[in-house]
Amino acid sequence: MESAFENLDAAGFLEIWQHFDADDNGYIEGKELDDFFQYMMRIMGPEKITEERVQRLKQRFMAAYDVTADGKLQIQEFANMILPADENFLLIFRREAPLNNSVDFMKIWRKYDIDCSGYISAQELKSFLTDLFQQQEVSSDKLDEYTDAMMKIFDKSKDGRLDLDDMARILALPENFMLQFQMDAGSKEERKRDFEKIFAHYDVSKTGALEGPEVDGFVKDMMELARPSITGPELDKLRKVLLGHCDVNKDGKIQKNELALCLGVKPKP
Repeated sequence: MESAFENLDAAGFLEIWQHFDADDNGYIEGKELDDFFQYMMRIMGPEKITEERVQRLKQRFMAAYDVTADGKLQIQEFANMILPADENFLLIFRREAPLNNSVDFMKIWRKYDIDCSGYISAQELKSFLTDLFQQQEVSSDKLDEYTDAMMKIFDKSKDGRLDLDDMARILALPENFMLQFQMDAGSKEERKRDFEKIFAHYDVSKTGALEGPEVDGFVKDMMELARPSITGPELDKLRKVLLGHCDVNKDGKIQKNELALCLGVKPKP
C-alpha cells in the first residue's frame, strides 16, 4: 500500500480522507472502510477484485494500523497507513507535542490564541506549526499547505477558525481525567481520596495552588462532564465564575483548601 501512495501530499491526503469519511464523523468505518479497501485494490494492480480479497486486505492493514482496535480508522491511523513518512504532517504532533493532560493543552492554547479571541485562526495555527516544525526545515509553502489542510480537516464548524474541541483533536488530547471520578458519590473517605488525586493531577507546578493554565485545564474538564463541548469564550466566562466563587483571598489562584471548600470536601491535612 505504501508504494501506491508514495507521492501523496497533504492536499491529496485531505481529498482522500474527506471522500471516504463520507458522513464527516471523524472516522472511516463500516461501509466506508470496505469502499476504501476496494479502491485500494483497484489502484494496486490488475488482480481481480473479489469480496474475499478485499476483506483479506482490510484485515491485514487494520491489524497493523488500527491501534485503538475499534474496527475503524481515526485520521492519525489513516495518515500512518497511507502518507509517506516525510509527508505525514500529523505524526509530528504525537512525536513533538505529546500531551499528558488538559493543563498541557491549555498552555498551548493560551500561547497561540494570540489575540485572546477564544479561537485559533489560520494565522495563529500557522504560527503554531512554524514553531512545531522548526527543527524539520519545512518550507513556507509547505507550512501554508499543512495549515490549509488542517483547517479543512479539523474546522468542524467551517468558520475559518479552530475551537477548543478542534484543537484537542489535532493534539490527541487524552480522555477527560475527571471521567474516572464521581465526586458526589461514595463515602467521605472515598471523596477525600478522589479529591487528592484530582488536585494533584491539575497542580502540575506542585505549588499547592492552581493558577493560569492549571485553572483552565480544571475548568475545561469539569465543565465537559456536563456538556459535550465548550468554546474558548465560554471557558473564559466559566473560569471567572470559578475564581469569583473559590478564590477567597483574591490572589488569582485557587488554593487547595479553597477548591476543597468549593467542592464540599475536607482535604487531608
